[in-house]
This record gives sequence, structure tokens and C-alpha cells, in this order.
Amino acid sequence: MDGIKTLSLPISAYGLLARIASTLQSPLLLATRLYWGWQFALSGWGKLHRLDKMTDYFATLNLPLPAFSATFVSGLEFVGGLLLVLGLGSRFIALLLTAAMSVAYLTAQRHELLAVFSDPVKFYNADPFTFCSAALLVLVFGPGRFSLDFLISQLVAQKTL
Repeated sequence: MDGIKTLSLPISAYGLLARIASTLQSPLLLATRLYWGWQFALSGWGKLHRLDKMTDYFATLNLPLPAFSATFVSGLEFVGGLLLVLGLGSRFIALLLTAAMSVAYLTAQRHELLAVFSDPVKFYNADPFTFCSAALLVLVFGPGRFSLDFLISQLVAQKTL
């Protein structure tokens, strides 16, 4: 019985910590979406303005249909980044961006990908790492309360009541 009382304070403190941390979920997701969505958009915008160079680069990676692939990925990063900023279609866009960053790792950053265990610094210093991490965060946890997705879901819920 005495052991249970001894554990009640740490359990209560942990519960309080969990409740406080949970209130930070939506602000963290907002910050992630705003920053990394903007970074995706800037990256895509830059690629859209040099599609000829992107096409040539994609051809050196032996990607199928390099002109189409360059245009698609550039547009996906630009439009997808803006949609992440808005929090609109967030999980779907995050899925597509995660896939694009995974392909980037498999093709352009293959050496860094293969070094994930032998030299992790190479792995997480590669360009796709933070982009992919941010997209995965939104994919898994959603856009949070400060998003158009959340607003739309609330409006739909009110209409069905």
C-alpha cells in the first residue's frame, strides 16, 4: 500500500506533463507546416524556374520520363508546400511529399541513405532528411487545429448534426 502512495506523485506529475505537452501539439504542427511548407514551396518554385536543368539532372539519375518527372516534382513541391502552409489536404499532400523525398533519397542521395547506420551524420545532413521528416510529421499527426483541414472538418460536423 505504501508503494502505491509513493508512485502516485510521479504518476500525477507525468499526467500533468502529458496534458501540458498535448496542448503544444497544434502549435508545433502549425510551426512545422508554416516553415517546411514554405521551404517546399520555395524549393519547387526554384525548380520550376530551371526545369531544363532539373530535367537534365533527373536524366543523369536515370529517372523515367525526366522532363515529366522534373515538372511533376517541381509542381508538387511548390503547390504542395503552399497547401501545407494553409493546412489544406495536408495528409494527402504530406504522403506525396514523403514519397517524393523518399525517391530523392533513393536516387540523388543514395550514398547518404546507405550510410544511415554506418555514418548517420551523412544521412541526416542530406537535403531530403528534414523535408521528409516534416512531411512525415504532418502525415502521421495531421495538420493540427490551426488548419483549413480542421476548420472544414468542424463545418462538416456541424452540417451533419
